[in-house]
Amino acid sequence: MIDLTPTELERYRRQIMLPNFGELAQKRLKSATVLVTGVGGLGGTAALYLAVAGVGRLILVRGGDLRLDDMNRQVLMADDWVGKPRVFKAKETLEAINPDIKVDAIFDYITPENVDSLVQSADMALDCAHNFTERDLLNEACVRHRKPMVESAMDGMEAYLTTIIPGVTPCLSCLFPEKPVWDKRAFSVLGAVSGTLACLTALEAVKLITGFSQPLLSQLLTIDLNRMEFAKRRSHRDRECPVCGNNAPWRYSSPQSVETTTNCK
Repeated sequence: MIDLTPTELERYRRQIMLPNFGELAQKRLKSATVLVTGVGGLGGTAALYLAVAGVGRLILVRGGDLRLDDMNRQVLMADDWVGKPRVFKAKETLEAINPDIKVDAIFDYITPENVDSLVQSADMALDCAHNFTERDLLNEACVRHRKPMVESAMDGMEAYLTTIIPGVTPCLSCLFPEKPVWDKRAFSVLGAVSGTLACLTALEAVKLITGFSQPLLSQLLTIDLNRMEFAKRRSHRDRECPVCGNNAPWRYSSPQSVETTTNCK
């Protein structure tokens, strides 16, 4: 496992002090590679908190240029970057905040052509894409390659969050066999809502990498920020799920244990 430098020991000193965390958890973060899709108000903010937590390598995937109406929530951006590819600004900002990490910027969306190589190059994924086409592709690839995925999404003042462990928990297709209809250009969003969910998403990833606390396994956290209501709902694997069920083309010969999927290294 990678050692921590004196600078890193000081940078992360406050979180190293946490019960059940310590230097071992910090080394696990430094050794981890996390794939982040979306890199907007949700994915970008989650990437920010993974960067300052000390995740050693982030792979950011997002096509499209920054728009002015992105600026109410995309905290890695700057006003003078409007009209330019946002993923490159995200890389620049994260590396300026924490020069001890490595950030790869992929100016593209998740596609059938790139999803397998992207998932295989990471220890886990954060699913923060703005449509279910990309989300389904990422979910299938994570199941296929047995990579954990933190799934989070929001709409207006509502949001949900869960952690998916292939072979252990329900996958995205189990949770949403019928896909919600999202307008990727005109959805309503308050920056503080996407920021709230992003912080929780990053926390789930840190828990999964380090093992210092229990992530949301087979539990769907639903959030109504109009009423400040948080609820955990038990979720169940669909044995007939076309992605992770008994008849899936990449069906596992043996079930995966939770212990082998946490501490991503």
